[in-house]
Amino acid sequence: MNNQYVRREVFCRNTCHELKRFWEREIGKQTHYRESEEHRLGRSALRKLREEWRQRLEAKLRLRNTADEAEKRAHVGRELLASLTQEDAKH
Repeated sequence: MNNQYVRREVFCRNTCHELKRFWEREIGKQTHYRESEEHRLGRSALRKLREEWRQRLEAKLRLRNTADEAEKRAHVGRELLASLTQEDAKH
């Protein structure tokens, strides 16, 4: 069998432990950074302001939609009344 395909066992001793510690520290740093960023964003006033503006816009849209619906109903009522008066005038 060709030697390039033979699996060789590598014993790393201190190097493996150093690499493991290095990556554990890096992961710890990233975790700490992510948690502190989430905490900072949680305290941020921007999120609260966005939510407040969203609620205001939704309220305005609801008012506008109800006003539009009332105007449509009134317009339909005027058209119906006009058509009825025209039919009465013909008879």
